[in-house]
Amino acid sequence: MRGFIASSIGVACAAALSLPFALSSGAGAATTPSAASALTAGAISGSTQSLPLTVLPRDRGLRAPGEQGLTQRDVHPFSLVGVIWDDPAAALEGSVQVRTRATGTARWSGWQEVETHNGDHAPDPGTAEHDSGRLRGATAPLWVGASDGVEVRVRPEAAQADRVAAPAGSAANSAAQAPLPKGLRLELVDPGHEPPPGGAPADAPRAGALTAESAAASAVNADLAPPGADVIPALSKKETESELIVARGGEAHAKAGPFIGPRPSIVTRKGWGADETLREANFGYTSKVKAVFVHHSVTGNNYSCSQAPSVIRGIYRYHVKSMGWRDIGYNFLVDKCGNIYEGRAGGVAKPVKGAHTLGFNTNSMGVAVLGTFSSSKPSAAAVQGLARLAAWKLGLYGGNPSGKTYLTSAGGNLYRKGESVRLNVISGHRDGFATECPGRLLYNKLGTARSTSASLQGR
Repeated sequence: MRGFIASSIGVACAAALSLPFALSSGAGAATTPSAASALTAGAISGSTQSLPLTVLPRDRGLRAPGEQGLTQRDVHPFSLVGVIWDDPAAALEGSVQVRTRATGTARWSGWQEVETHNGDHAPDPGTAEHDSGRLRGATAPLWVGASDGVEVRVRPEAAQADRVAAPAGSAANSAAQAPLPKGLRLELVDPGHEPPPGGAPADAPRAGALTAESAAASAVNADLAPPGADVIPALSKKETESELIVARGGEAHAKAGPFIGPRPSIVTRKGWGADETLREANFGYTSKVKAVFVHHSVTGNNYSCSQAPSVIRGIYRYHVKSMGWRDIGYNFLVDKCGNIYEGRAGGVAKPVKGAHTLGFNTNSMGVAVLGTFSSSKPSAAAVQGLARLAAWKLGLYGGNPSGKTYLTSAGGNLYRKGESVRLNVISGHRDGFATECPGRLLYNKLGTARSTSASLQGR
């Protein structure tokens, strides 16, 4: 492969959208009532409403002491929701639930649980991304579909448990409540419109022109697809092997073989409609890809494959504007139909450093399967897509999908900083951090992914 291409093109900051009853995303600055037209104008590339939570009244003892939230209210349209707080190191010890109203109807959903997340996805300690001062604590995002009404409640965990042992409102109950993190805010994300056929945003210049930021994100894939391509095309195994041999300087490796799977089709960032002005301009790399960490996005399973680009745009905006990361955290995403999407910018064939597995973002890549798989099975197509991606990407770096490897921990809740850890080359997120991710039923499919991926490599 050719040398890495790093962009130094400056990023134009997207203008904050003002709302008469909201705050601009993550900034904490009050907005003015002048913004309705700005929201409409910005809907192509998306927007975020950021609403501070308040302590809810006890409501005849039905609510826990210290419970925060928002009562039912009308809001501008959104499709993805999450809760953030000021200190990224603070844990939210409690539950987060939301109800939403489908756009243009009077139909409210039931209460839906939002995964509290608590630091298991994050940039590694000591990195510029981690130490930027912009990070915030956050729940996982939840995809709820087109909505224009919301209600949220955040319940302290200790208060929930103590209600069983003490009457509501008693001194024992109140004293036992665990404090919630400071600065709780509800983030309502509008992912914007779908790109029209050809991938260009509806308001983009005609004749296939690219912005400087989009051109930079596309240029790092120039060896694989034309500039501005929506999709990196699939190659046969023979074509992929020939490409790898050329990249290695013509070494045939007749006995060992290239051991690489056929390159799968990959939807580029332009293809799923990434607003490249959101992310930081430069790209970050590690030295190689030794392992794949598999995640579930915990955004729920109530999406169609045609909606997957919208879900990804929502996650991207949430990671950057709400959580304070430099870009989307995952290197790749896979939907329920097995479609593969480019994640963090920097080039799909390159060892781009992500923010997916706290402590193990170096020399690894993170792949999120869109959905929640704690009690729902992932589709066979999604597992196959994961296996195809791993067979190709690991093959570029000599990785055996059914083998083991060593990674050095940067610090987390399972391994101390500097510890050398032996892991499966295809691991679940929970193998590197104490978390339920990627959900029990997806984790149980990793053996299938390993064997399929190794077979695709010709092992």
